[in-house]
Amino acid sequence: MSNLRGAYIDLAAIRENVTVLQDLAKNSEVMAVVKADAYGHGLIPTAKAARQGGANWLGTALLEEAIELRKAGDQGKILTWLGSPNDQWEKCVDLGIDVSVSSMEIAVSVIAGAKKCGKTAQVHIKVDTGLGRNGVSPKDLPELLDYLLDAKAQGLIEIVAVWTHFALADAPSSPTIMKQLEVLDESFKYISSKGIRNLMKHAANSAATLTAPHTHFDLVRPGIAVYGITPGGEVGPASEFGLRPAMTLKAEVALVKELPKGHGISYGSEYVTSKDTKIALIPLGYADGVPRIAGNKGVVLANGKTFNVAGRICMDQFMIDIDDLDLQAGDEVILFGDPAKNHPDVEQWAKASQSIGYEIITRLGPRVPRIYLNEI
Repeated sequence: MSNLRGAYIDLAAIRENVTVLQDLAKNSEVMAVVKADAYGHGLIPTAKAARQGGANWLGTALLEEAIELRKAGDQGKILTWLGSPNDQWEKCVDLGIDVSVSSMEIAVSVIAGAKKCGKTAQVHIKVDTGLGRNGVSPKDLPELLDYLLDAKAQGLIEIVAVWTHFALADAPSSPTIMKQLEVLDESFKYISSKGIRNLMKHAANSAATLTAPHTHFDLVRPGIAVYGITPGGEVGPASEFGLRPAMTLKAEVALVKELPKGHGISYGSEYVTSKDTKIALIPLGYADGVPRIAGNKGVVLANGKTFNVAGRICMDQFMIDIDDLDLQAGDEVILFGDPAKNHPDVEQWAKASQSIGYEIITRLGPRVPRIYLNEI
């Protein structure tokens, strides 16, 4: 029997979640965002499952992620958006990957890449409508657009879309959403007025896809929701939307032993046994991505009962105080998974770590095997 330790990825959940998201945005195309190794779930298997679930597009932050998708055989629409001027823009254009342009420097690199490979770049213009991050500022849009239109006239690019990213979509009541939409609409009208036909508009991330149908436009870009987790904030739990978590993090108990009352557990003795008890050692630690800050707070399920981490989380291991529970070395423990199965929730670990669910799943390291279930 193999070691249970690993992140178990239910690809059926990925497929079903994408289908649910498509049903929520019936009049829009769906881009499954698979950046950051598909949020820790594994880029290629997850991308295939997302396509099977109905994803029209795949989205990546880094250019190399998009290139990897193409090399793995994905022939569908892909958008990539975060690169430096010296990045692999030519390669992306050559492989038919749509690219995002948010500055003059990137535009120069994309157009140079198109000239070198002799193909037309498919460009999405990203506008900073209020997030203050990536994207062209509205005041700089005219200059950028003039440069892009000149390249378009030479057959070097096609302008496919104008897009943006919300600052507070996880707070649907925030007035910033409407303010950002106003800036996006102005940018869209301005670009369209220059004779750009069939221009797409997209803005909705997971939170907006779930809670703000007026932001769906031509394309929605769910990320965390694809994996059965919601962004938190004012957005409700995943189960309310018919989504289910795709990842279950498991390990097997490495050691069970008895300790007397008053015995310190782990570095610094930040947990001390309150009575004669048993502890179980779990062979996962911060080198695997288990947050060190979650010592004494992180939750695991063992033999039908939940326990908090006892003491500090170490590089390779942590302990739980199991009292008189009938637990043996080799038995399964679950750090997080599907709440519908009474597993601890990713959000519990996020709260214990003063973080968000996104970080919990994306920080899992390469020592944690990804084990795929329900592959087709």
